Amino acid sequence: MKKHPVLMGLMVLGVLLCLFLISVWVLFYFSNPEESLWGGEKVAIVEIKGVIIDPQPVIEKLVKLRKNEKVKAIVLRIDSPGGAVGPAQEIYVEVKKAQKEKKVLVSVGSVAASGGYYVACGAERIMANPGSITGSIGVIVESLNVEDLLHKLGLRSVVVKSGKVKDMGSPFRPMTEEEKNLLQGVLDSVHDQFIQAVAEGRGLPLEKVRELADGRIFSGAQAKALGLVDELGDLEDAIALAAKMAGIKGEPEVIYPEKKKFSILDLLLQETVQKILGESWSKLAPHFWYLYSLPGGLKIAD
Repeated sequence: MKKHPVLMGLMVLGVLLCLFLISVWVLFYFSNPEESLWGGEKVAIVEIKGVIIDPQPVIEKLVKLRKNEKVKAIVLRIDSPGGAVGPAQEIYVEVKKAQKEKKVLVSVGSVAASGGYYVACGAERIMANPGSITGSIGVIVESLNVEDLLHKLGLRSVVVKSGKVKDMGSPFRPMTEEEKNLLQGVLDSVHDQFIQAVAEGRGLPLEKVRELADGRIFSGAQAKALGLVDELGDLEDAIALAAKMAGIKGEPEVIYPEKKKFSILDLLLQETVQKILGESWSKLAPHFWYLYSLPGGLKIAD
């Protein structure tokens, strides 16, 4: 039987087209697994690492996963000592929104303290390692006074202001008792917000949380005994529990965070920025932090 060249050409073209489409799908799936509509029901992992200063990357990820029907559960992997008050609260609110549509579980790595723990309280359940550091339910504001140093250098600060407390917390003069009282009032308000979030998220009485909210830290095992976490386990345990909570049968398909390409320049820039924001900036002006202070004078803000 004579083969028709046009028909053969169309068949070859069809095969090539199928191979092309398959290649595109494979490339898209492995580069953007959370956006793929193929595959089974998924558990997505969202990392919250380091000092919480810029909430936008985490929020954007949570919004995207919340809208993905294939993602049935989200595991927040937190390794954070805390950060600035506003950013921590923004992520907390977005976690609460996600919880209304998905199962959301927190897996604590080495530390989820202060603002890191604030964020964790937005999830349905919290799992920590026995030795994880958590708690540090408190707020801190610091201001560095360099007035004497300026005098020794023969320098002085000149300030023109429209209100008597407009330069409150200035590093160039001592803080007055009135200013300390004003700052304490704001700090107490922010602290109460933290206590309310813990009590609501953990289902604990306000007074019990208030007793624990003096800035102290807890191990994962201690936190479980106090009701501040639900389970003890590692990340794999958290993934399995999240799948069970979501009703996923069998092995869930897990969407792991994208690994960033290593760059020495990015690493240096990140460390420099975090050092400036986490140390110098927080000491030169009265910024409010959900702060976990490490022994030896090293202070990391959430």
